[in-house]
Amino acid sequence: MGTLKPFMNKGAIEAGCDEAGRGCLAGPVFAAAVILPPDYDHPFLDDSKKLSPAKRYDLRDEIIENAKAWAVAMVLPAEIDEMNILNASILAMHRAVEKLNPQPEHLIIDGNRFTSFRDIPFHCIVKGDQKYLSIAAASILAKTFRDDYMACLDEQLPEYGWKSNKGYPTQRHQQALEKFGVTVHHRKSFRLRRQLKMPFGNI
Repeated sequence: MGTLKPFMNKGAIEAGCDEAGRGCLAGPVFAAAVILPPDYDHPFLDDSKKLSPAKRYDLRDEIIENAKAWAVAMVLPAEIDEMNILNASILAMHRAVEKLNPQPEHLIIDGNRFTSFRDIPFHCIVKGDQKYLSIAAASILAKTFRDDYMACLDEQLPEYGWKSNKGYPTQRHQQALEKFGVTVHHRKSFRLRRQLKMPFGNI
Protein backbone atom coordinates (compact mmCIF):
# COMPACT_ATOMS: atom_id res chain seq x y z
CA MET A 1 0.00 0.00 0.00
CA GLY A 2 1.10 3.54 -0.74
CA THR A 3 1.10 6.27 1.89
CA LEU A 4 -1.56 8.45 0.25
CA LYS A 5 -5.20 8.15 1.26
CA PRO A 6 -7.70 6.76 -1.27
CA PHE A 7 -10.51 9.22 -0.48
CA MET A 8 -11.85 11.79 1.98
CA ASN A 9 -15.57 11.07 1.71
CA LYS A 10 -16.07 7.32 1.66
CA GLY A 11 -18.92 6.12 -0.50
CA ALA A 12 -19.17 9.32 -2.56
CA ILE A 13 -18.08 9.80 -6.16
CA GLU A 14 -15.10 11.95 -5.30
CA ALA A 15 -12.82 13.83 -7.70
CA GLY A 16 -9.38 15.15 -6.89
CA CYS A 17 -8.35 18.42 -8.58
CA ASP A 18 -5.01 20.13 -9.11
CA GLU A 19 -3.39 22.66 -11.43
CA ALA A 20 -0.03 23.10 -13.13
CA GLY A 21 1.75 26.17 -14.44
CA ARG A 22 0.56 28.70 -11.91
CA GLY A 23 4.02 30.24 -11.43
CA CYS A 24 5.00 30.37 -15.10
CA LEU A 25 5.64 33.43 -17.23
CA ALA A 26 4.33 31.80 -20.40
CA GLY A 27 1.74 29.29 -21.47
CA PRO A 28 -1.68 28.40 -20.11
CA VAL A 29 -2.49 27.18 -16.64
CA PHE A 30 -3.72 23.59 -16.83
CA ALA A 31 -5.92 21.70 -14.39
CA ALA A 32 -7.05 18.11 -14.10
CA ALA A 33 -9.83 16.33 -12.25
CA VAL A 34 -9.68 12.60 -11.54
CA ILE A 35 -12.14 10.10 -10.12
CA LEU A 36 -10.39 6.90 -9.06
CA PRO A 37 -12.05 3.58 -8.23
CA PRO A 38 -12.73 3.32 -4.47
CA ASP A 39 -10.26 0.44 -4.06
CA TYR A 40 -7.52 1.99 -6.20
CA ASP A 41 -3.93 2.10 -4.97
CA HIS A 42 -0.50 2.47 -6.52
CA PRO A 43 2.79 2.40 -4.59
CA PHE A 44 4.50 5.11 -6.69
CA LEU A 45 1.64 7.56 -7.16
CA ASP A 46 2.69 10.86 -5.58
CA ASP A 47 2.82 14.63 -6.02
CA SER A 48 4.06 15.27 -9.57
CA LYS A 49 6.73 17.68 -8.30
CA LYS A 50 8.45 14.79 -6.53
CA LEU A 51 8.61 12.57 -9.63
CA SER A 52 10.99 12.40 -12.56
CA PRO A 53 9.52 13.22 -15.99
CA ALA A 54 9.77 9.56 -17.04
CA LYS A 55 7.91 8.39 -13.93
CA ARG A 56 5.21 11.03 -14.47
CA TYR A 57 4.50 9.78 -17.97
CA ASP A 58 4.45 6.15 -16.83
CA LEU A 59 1.94 7.07 -14.15
CA ARG A 60 -0.12 9.14 -16.58
CA ASP A 61 -0.71 6.03 -18.68
CA GLU A 62 -1.59 4.10 -15.52
CA ILE A 63 -4.07 6.78 -14.37
CA ILE A 64 -5.76 7.10 -17.76
CA GLU A 65 -6.16 3.34 -18.00
CA ASN A 66 -7.55 2.84 -14.50
CA ALA A 67 -9.41 6.02 -13.53
CA LYS A 68 -13.18 5.90 -13.34
CA ALA A 69 -13.13 9.31 -15.05
CA TRP A 70 -10.54 11.97 -15.81
CA ALA A 71 -10.39 15.32 -17.58
CA VAL A 72 -7.88 18.06 -18.34
CA ALA A 73 -8.62 21.71 -19.15
CA MET A 74 -6.68 24.95 -19.55
CA VAL A 75 -7.01 28.72 -19.30
CA LEU A 76 -5.03 30.73 -21.85
CA PRO A 77 -2.61 33.59 -21.06
CA ALA A 78 -5.00 36.28 -22.31
CA GLU A 79 -7.68 34.95 -19.94
CA ILE A 80 -5.16 34.85 -17.09
CA ASP A 81 -4.35 38.51 -17.72
CA GLU A 82 -8.05 39.38 -17.54
CA MET A 83 -8.88 37.60 -14.29
CA ASN A 84 -5.54 36.97 -12.45
CA ILE A 85 -3.83 33.62 -11.95
CA LEU A 86 -5.79 32.52 -8.87
CA ASN A 87 -9.14 32.91 -10.61
CA ALA A 88 -7.71 31.37 -13.78
CA SER A 89 -6.51 28.32 -11.82
CA ILE A 90 -9.96 27.90 -10.30
CA LEU A 91 -11.61 28.32 -13.70
CA ALA A 92 -9.32 25.66 -15.18
CA MET A 93 -10.41 23.25 -12.43
CA HIS A 94 -14.07 24.12 -13.05
CA ARG A 95 -13.60 23.36 -16.74
CA ALA A 96 -11.98 20.02 -15.93
CA VAL A 97 -14.71 19.02 -13.48
CA GLU A 98 -17.38 19.98 -16.02
CA LYS A 99 -15.97 17.38 -18.44
CA LEU A 100 -16.19 14.49 -15.98
CA ASN A 101 -18.67 11.69 -16.58
CA PRO A 102 -20.01 10.77 -14.11
CA GLN A 103 -20.17 14.12 -12.39
CA PRO A 104 -18.63 13.96 -8.91
CA GLU A 105 -20.57 14.24 -5.66
CA HIS A 106 -17.60 15.66 -3.77
CA LEU A 107 -14.40 17.52 -4.74
CA ILE A 108 -11.05 17.62 -2.99
CA ILE A 109 -8.88 20.50 -4.13
CA ASP A 110 -5.14 20.96 -3.80
CA GLY A 111 -4.43 24.29 -2.10
CA ASN A 112 -6.44 26.65 0.06
CA ARG A 113 -8.65 28.54 -2.39
CA PHE A 114 -11.58 27.45 -4.53
CA THR A 115 -15.07 28.60 -5.47
CA SER A 116 -18.06 26.30 -5.62
CA PHE A 117 -18.88 24.58 -8.91
CA ARG A 118 -22.52 23.63 -9.47
CA ASP A 119 -22.99 23.43 -5.70
CA ILE A 120 -20.84 20.30 -5.50
CA PRO A 121 -19.46 20.07 -1.93
CA PHE A 122 -15.70 20.57 -1.77
CA HIS A 123 -12.74 20.63 0.58
CA CYS A 124 -9.47 22.51 0.03
CA ILE A 125 -6.40 20.66 1.27
CA VAL A 126 -2.98 22.30 1.54
CA LYS A 127 -0.43 19.96 -0.03
CA GLY A 128 -3.32 17.71 -0.97
CA ASP A 129 -1.25 16.18 -3.77
CA GLN A 130 0.92 14.66 -1.04
CA LYS A 131 -2.08 13.32 0.91
CA TYR A 132 -4.72 11.95 -1.48
CA LEU A 133 -4.33 9.62 -4.45
CA SER A 134 -6.86 11.39 -6.67
CA ILE A 135 -5.24 14.80 -6.17
CA ALA A 136 -1.80 13.32 -6.87
CA ALA A 137 -3.23 11.74 -10.03
CA ALA A 138 -4.68 15.10 -11.06
CA SER A 139 -1.32 16.79 -10.46
CA ILE A 140 0.38 14.29 -12.78
CA LEU A 141 -2.18 14.72 -15.57
CA ALA A 142 -2.14 18.51 -15.35
CA LYS A 143 1.65 18.61 -15.33
CA THR A 144 2.27 16.17 -18.19
CA PHE A 145 -0.41 17.56 -20.49
CA ARG A 146 0.90 21.06 -19.89
CA ASP A 147 4.47 19.90 -20.55
CA ASP A 148 3.30 18.44 -23.87
CA TYR A 149 1.65 21.74 -24.76
CA MET A 150 4.79 23.72 -23.94
CA ALA A 151 6.91 21.32 -26.02
CA CYS A 152 4.64 22.09 -28.99
CA LEU A 153 5.07 25.84 -28.40
CA ASP A 154 8.82 25.29 -28.21
CA GLU A 155 8.79 23.96 -31.78
CA GLN A 156 7.33 27.29 -32.90
CA LEU A 157 9.55 29.52 -30.74
CA PRO A 158 12.63 27.52 -29.68
CA GLU A 159 14.61 30.56 -28.54
CA TYR A 160 12.70 30.69 -25.22
CA GLY A 161 13.62 27.14 -24.21
CA TRP A 162 10.08 26.16 -23.27
CA LYS A 163 10.68 22.47 -23.87
CA SER A 164 13.06 22.45 -20.90
CA ASN A 165 11.82 25.32 -18.71
CA LYS A 166 8.07 24.86 -19.39
CA GLY A 167 7.56 28.62 -19.23
CA TYR A 168 9.12 29.11 -15.80
CA PRO A 169 11.48 32.09 -15.34
CA THR A 170 14.80 30.28 -15.76
CA GLN A 171 17.89 32.25 -16.69
CA ARG A 172 17.59 31.25 -20.35
CA HIS A 173 13.95 32.29 -20.45
CA GLN A 174 14.73 35.66 -18.88
CA GLN A 175 17.58 36.26 -21.34
CA ALA A 176 15.31 35.40 -24.27
CA LEU A 177 12.71 37.86 -22.99
CA GLU A 178 15.34 40.60 -22.88
CA LYS A 179 16.55 39.76 -26.39
CA PHE A 180 13.32 38.88 -28.22
CA GLY A 181 10.57 40.39 -26.08
CA VAL A 182 7.23 38.93 -25.05
CA THR A 183 5.03 36.73 -27.25
CA VAL A 184 1.31 36.07 -27.41
CA HIS A 185 2.02 33.10 -25.16
CA HIS A 186 3.39 35.25 -22.32
CA ARG A 187 1.27 36.46 -19.42
CA LYS A 188 1.51 40.22 -19.65
CA SER A 189 0.16 40.83 -16.14
CA PHE A 190 2.91 38.90 -14.36
CA ARG A 191 5.72 40.50 -12.38
CA LEU A 192 9.02 38.69 -12.81
CA ARG A 193 10.21 39.34 -9.25
CA ARG A 194 7.12 37.68 -7.82
CA GLN A 195 7.44 34.67 -10.13
CA LEU A 196 11.10 34.18 -9.20
CA LYS A 197 10.03 33.67 -5.57
CA MET A 198 7.75 30.78 -6.51
CA PRO A 199 9.22 27.25 -6.40
CA PHE A 200 9.77 25.69 -9.83
CA GLY A 201 9.43 22.16 -8.52
CA ASN A 202 10.95 19.37 -10.59
CA ILE A 203 10.47 20.85 -14.08
